[in-house]
Amino acid sequence: MGGGHAGGASPYAAKHRQALQGQSGWAGLVHNRRIFANAVFASLGGLLYGYNQGMFSFDQRMADAITNPGTKGWLVSILELGAWVGVLSAGYLADKLSRKYTIMLSVGVFCVGVVVQTAGIPSLGRFITGLGVGSLSMAVPLYNAELSPPEVRGSLVALQQLAITFGILISFWIDYGTNYIGGTGSGQSEIAWRVPLAMQLVPAIILGVGVIFMPFSPRWLVNQGRDEEAVAVLGRARRLPPDSDLVQIEFLEIKAQYLFEKEMNALKFPQFQDGSFSSNFKLGVHAYMSLLTSRTLFYRVAVGSMTMFFQQWTGVNAILYYAPSIFADLGLTGNATSLLATGVVGVVMFLATIPAVIWIDKVGRKPVLISGAFIMAICHLVVAVLTALYHDSWSSHPTAGWVACACVWVFSVAFGYSWGPCSWILVAEIWPLSIRGKGISIASSANWMNNFIVGQVTPSMLTHIGFGTFVFFGSFALLGGFFIMFFVPETKGLTLEEMDDVFGDRNGLAVADQQRQNAIADRIGLTAFGQHKGGSDNEKSSHELFDDEGKA
Repeated sequence: MGGGHAGGASPYAAKHRQALQGQSGWAGLVHNRRIFANAVFASLGGLLYGYNQGMFSFDQRMADAITNPGTKGWLVSILELGAWVGVLSAGYLADKLSRKYTIMLSVGVFCVGVVVQTAGIPSLGRFITGLGVGSLSMAVPLYNAELSPPEVRGSLVALQQLAITFGILISFWIDYGTNYIGGTGSGQSEIAWRVPLAMQLVPAIILGVGVIFMPFSPRWLVNQGRDEEAVAVLGRARRLPPDSDLVQIEFLEIKAQYLFEKEMNALKFPQFQDGSFSSNFKLGVHAYMSLLTSRTLFYRVAVGSMTMFFQQWTGVNAILYYAPSIFADLGLTGNATSLLATGVVGVVMFLATIPAVIWIDKVGRKPVLISGAFIMAICHLVVAVLTALYHDSWSSHPTAGWVACACVWVFSVAFGYSWGPCSWILVAEIWPLSIRGKGISIASSANWMNNFIVGQVTPSMLTHIGFGTFVFFGSFALLGGFFIMFFVPETKGLTLEEMDDVFGDRNGLAVADQQRQNAIADRIGLTAFGQHKGGSDNEKSSHELFDDEGKA
């Protein structure tokens, strides 16, 4: 459902809004401190997922799960299977309950899974935990994207990946520290693995309680007909008066998109407009079907799903889950030494994600993704060559072993600044308002299903094809770079409502749809904002307005 008016927005108003909006990058984050703080807090959901990823990289602690590649793969990947189920259900819940309450519910499910794991039922506990982190992986980027101004939206959504990498970082080092509880040999205490599991409850409870005090998404409020609340949330978030031009234009753009989708639904499905549960359910089914039957929406499904596909088949989670085994294979001897090298992976990946948060809205999505893919591919291929040459003689070629380890660390840097944050940014920002929750759930489910497959097959690949594992993942990283280069549009700086322009065929848009969008923009006063030229304070940028308020 593309449109020349960007989903119902007036091009005049859009131009006016762009003149008023603030700076991108770090200056924009500092200016939007309230939104930044909300996004940081909501991104604790990413920390929970990252902690789970890193925590199950530990070795020598779970007997058969370590010595049997099939069992090891199942125990690691069952979390992703649960997350796949969780993310599919989260689309409906986010639209029905709100993004905010979906986060709260997901945290509750996550806590149940942690308790079950800690009690000594790892497979069931991992599956339940996956339900929670899968829902959070969809709800948190959606919430951050819908609360963020377009000039810093990429940076704020990237906080999700920064939180994931921070979770990986602390889990690696907690894992390394608890490795010494009861000794590092066969007599090691069970506390060595129960304590890291139980510690997940701390950030989960903080998030679950804290989200009670966070605002609803303004776009979800508009969908529920709660317009005054939506304006109030936008005003508080932007630190501007509710009647300022910037707040009013952004609200009216959201409203125009909502009205356009609502009127199109009424036109296409007049028999489902009575508001009953049955009718709403059928409308939801048709919304999911539209993802496959509408050309522009199917394009978004392909971009979102394939981006997540290539993110997983770069091999990043193979590195994270099985890092100790990989480092041991590369010649690092001793469980403590391989865990220490694994901890470095967490550090460099976390540090590499920070520039993405600061500069992603300046540089754009495509250059970051393409460069990251090519660097990861080179690292995989170098490791493959070294492993092929020295896999049975690492002890006599220590330099080659350390070069291979360094390539794993460089790979982690490349993923940390590129495919880690950028894939989630794309998935969060490319959907129309009416099916945004459902669209993100479909694209995110591709991430989790491929994550599950990678986790399941990697132990067997490392055992049976050795260096071919790195050739395999390197080839997919290379293909991912070409996919972004030729098939994915640049989305930097666009509002969520303007995204139709880059995914739609404006020349092929039905005249009736074009007229309807124009009429909505005129009817709700959006066009008038773009045509108004007053020279008042309303014509100042949000930074200037805030500075004026500070001087008053």
